[in-house]
Amino acid sequence: MVGTGGPVSTFSVWDYVVFAVTILGAASIGLFQAIRGRKETSSAEFLLGGRQMTAVPVAMSLTASFMSGITVIGTPAEAYRFGTAFWLFGFSYAIMSIITAELFVPLFYRLAITSAYEYLELRFNRIMRLIGTSMYIVQTALYTGLVIYAPALALNQITGLDLWGVLVATGAVCIIYCTLGGLKAVIWTDVLQMVIMLAGFVAVIARGAVIQGGLSTIWEDAGQGGRLEAFDFDPDPLKRHTFWTIVIGGSIMWVSIYSINQSQVQRYISCKTLGHAKMSLYVNMVGLWVTVSLAVFSGLTMYSIYKNCDPLSNGDISTSDQLLPYLVMDILAAYPGIPGLFVAAAYSGTLSTVSSSINALVAVTVEDYIFPFYKDFTQKQVTWMNMGLSVFFGGLCIGMAGVASAMGSVLQAALSLFGMISGPLLGLYLLGMLFRTANSKGGLGGLIIGLALTLWVGIGAQLYPPTTDKTNLLHTSTAGCNKTMDRNSTTAAPWTSPTILTPKPAFRPPLADTWYSLSYVYFSLFGMLTTIIAGLLLSIITGGCKQKKLNSDLFVRKSDLICFRGCRNSKESDEMEKAPADLHMGVDNKAFTAMDVMSKGSEHATKL
Repeated sequence: MVGTGGPVSTFSVWDYVVFAVTILGAASIGLFQAIRGRKETSSAEFLLGGRQMTAVPVAMSLTASFMSGITVIGTPAEAYRFGTAFWLFGFSYAIMSIITAELFVPLFYRLAITSAYEYLELRFNRIMRLIGTSMYIVQTALYTGLVIYAPALALNQITGLDLWGVLVATGAVCIIYCTLGGLKAVIWTDVLQMVIMLAGFVAVIARGAVIQGGLSTIWEDAGQGGRLEAFDFDPDPLKRHTFWTIVIGGSIMWVSIYSINQSQVQRYISCKTLGHAKMSLYVNMVGLWVTVSLAVFSGLTMYSIYKNCDPLSNGDISTSDQLLPYLVMDILAAYPGIPGLFVAAAYSGTLSTVSSSINALVAVTVEDYIFPFYKDFTQKQVTWMNMGLSVFFGGLCIGMAGVASAMGSVLQAALSLFGMISGPLLGLYLLGMLFRTANSKGGLGGLIIGLALTLWVGIGAQLYPPTTDKTNLLHTSTAGCNKTMDRNSTTAAPWTSPTILTPKPAFRPPLADTWYSLSYVYFSLFGMLTTIIAGLLLSIITGGCKQKKLNSDLFVRKSDLICFRGCRNSKESDEMEKAPADLHMGVDNKAFTAMDVMSKGSEHATKL
């Protein structure tokens, strides 16, 4: 009987068929893009889609890139155990979209970059660029391996799918369409995978509504269980999720992901116009709202069904990561193929993240490590190099998934590392974009200080997780279970996916309940502010940039900001009126214009 605990069914033949067809469909898109673009083999075509992408597919790709399998499985479990506070990230998505679209996109478009870390060399020096690239490669390879491993582990224990078979298959499919199709294949595959992810959530909600007697019943059960108390205005920075931690800290965390992470930057600079690039971020914002809303409501559906028999407390599953897969097999096993659709949804998130990471890793390696030192490659050599690096990084990510299987509790530390690195890097970019006084010495010193302090608080939080009064873990019951089982109490880890648990250590040092209990959502904000403040002070001490003439294109302009666009001087307005119509939409991207000259020989491009 649904919702009373005990073992659940495993995959049927039709579930395997649906799952296999989905993966093969993703690979087919890559093959199609490879065949369609077989005559367009330039590096710009492979890494940036020829800078001809439009807003909607790029927006869906942006959304899918970080809606990984961890998100598909973890967000519903978060709502089930902690309530709907996670939905407040919708405010963070809006703030992130505005900041990224209005500050970072015009800057990167103006500079015609391929690698986001080119900016660090233009603003500071080549050493800073290589440091930024190296940090990105380490965090991305490790994070991507974990993205492959985490949902595979959860689904293996619920569905019976072979763990290592799925790991290798996931990596192999991504390698195929990344290697053959380049960024276009990644983006169009992400579009398909986004649709599948949303369909998986809808299937869970629809079936749950039928079982419980309607959506209103689910909502009422959630309210009675305390799951709808989302707005907590407590200013305490040690509380895991409050309105302030999510809206302020969460906004900076997502800005660090979307504004300077190569996987995301590479997408919006692939758009054919600046207008399309900005629009892709705003459409992506809507996509994030829809996704998080469906994911959270899936968690409320799960609570309504299991309000009297928590599978985790009852011993039916071993980790909270397995809650949603367990629910799917419990309520949808009677409909052959639908559980397969859910598994496809979870793995679509994984595939999109992995493929995005592989393509971005190739881009930064070529642009930051190879081209600056040696450019005398033929076009054919560049093509083979891009494809070879795709295979290499795909294999590396699979290998990192293997390493993750032996990590145990270090899995949590590795996931937290992704967030802790982004904050200091964002601080370095803002230091360069906003302050002319900042120099390379100050930037390097600020980055080191910011990274060291953020790693200190993050690793301390891993070793000594906060107590339950800071995490707001809500009550669950086993009164309605067919069987009950005592389990050791655990505390939610503050630095990673909210579904991962960490045993409470016996000894807690004095810093454990203060410094180490800082909300994980504030890590990026803390790292950013520390880097900026330390970088400015060190730059002033070391003389600033008085003797170095800096290009004004490297800084944020008033004209980039919405509030100043109506205040252009008359000369600037006259120039805009005389410019071709498409220039208003951003086809002043230097890299796009150069490609346009070579490929189309347009009159406008020739004049430019």
